[in-house]
Amino acid sequence: MTTLKIFILITLLIFSSLNLNAKNFSKIASKEPVLVQKGHEKHWCPVCGMNLKMFYKTNHTSQLQNKTTRQYCSMRCLVIDKEEYGIESSSIKVIDASSEKLIDASSAYYVLGSYVKGTMSKKSKLAFALKSDADKFAKKYKGKVVSFEEAMKSAKESLLSDTEAIKKKKVKKIYPMGKKIFDKKCKQDIDATNYIEINELKADIQKSKLCKPLKEKQLQALALYLWEVKRFGDLGDIKGKIHVTKDEKCPICGMFVYKYPKWAAQIFYKDMHYSFDGVKDLMKYYFEHKGGISKILVTDYYSQKAIEARESYFVIGSDVYGPMGDELIPFEKLSDAKTFSLDHKGVKVLKFESIKADEVNKLDE
Repeated sequence: MTTLKIFILITLLIFSSLNLNAKNFSKIASKEPVLVQKGHEKHWCPVCGMNLKMFYKTNHTSQLQNKTTRQYCSMRCLVIDKEEYGIESSSIKVIDASSEKLIDASSAYYVLGSYVKGTMSKKSKLAFALKSDADKFAKKYKGKVVSFEEAMKSAKESLLSDTEAIKKKKVKKIYPMGKKIFDKKCKQDIDATNYIEINELKADIQKSKLCKPLKEKQLQALALYLWEVKRFGDLGDIKGKIHVTKDEKCPICGMFVYKYPKWAAQIFYKDMHYSFDGVKDLMKYYFEHKGGISKILVTDYYSQKAIEARESYFVIGSDVYGPMGDELIPFEKLSDAKTFSLDHKGVKVLKFESIKADEVNKLDE
């Protein structure tokens, strides 16, 4: 056997051994996981819907500006939320892959690019409280020991390519599977537009028994189909709805408006417009920029059609929440507003010109 062949054989054996070791490493929680979100939806990532216990050793948590605590299956989902909400790095925590405890991410040692498969990313990122644990892991599974900042930089740089790879997999395999499950095992009146996050949808499917019993893999495929395909498809059939491009962010909270089509609102000026993820944020902007407005569109809660806000009615103080919590719910007809208010414990029904700034601000308290 030539020297070259021997070298190739040894190299293959080494790589096979590393891959085998990587497959033996489990990201599943080995004990009861720490889940910091509220409600039944706490079991799933609010960005992608992945089961947090199954990918526990790559979990991250953060606190949004409105004090809401979020938990993610991966750094990739954290980065997506951070870009949208502007999360302070000081609030971010991560699971120590060794002790399985939450630790401050800023002081953690990350092993970047090991042979362990990444979570929602091609390149894996596992964190450790102790450098000795990170070094030990890197020695066994390869990869580079880096800081939190370096790991975040890598996640941001690969976000587009990771998202494209995930999308291809969804289109080819997951969406068709989800549609098949929906058609055969679920109530056909499930309306994904009624939920603010995908984990809320998954929680209600289970809690309200909207489908026949499903395994987690089936539930995830179903939720992704409902959330990413059917939700926009159903609303896309509505004529006269508000149109929002994927790059439009709410100027008040920074959220991508297209993700919440049921709540979209817009203020138009002569040569430009702004889109909002709800009437509450629209009103905050309106009170500071009243001049030169040509039209104000909001989404009628029942019909989902665009209506002129200054000719509409709004229910304030109901038990229905929008993307940013308590919301003003818009209606074209007074009768619809009154019916909704009775059904959902509304405090009052107001015309646009009667809405006061202090009432809007109190919705955030």
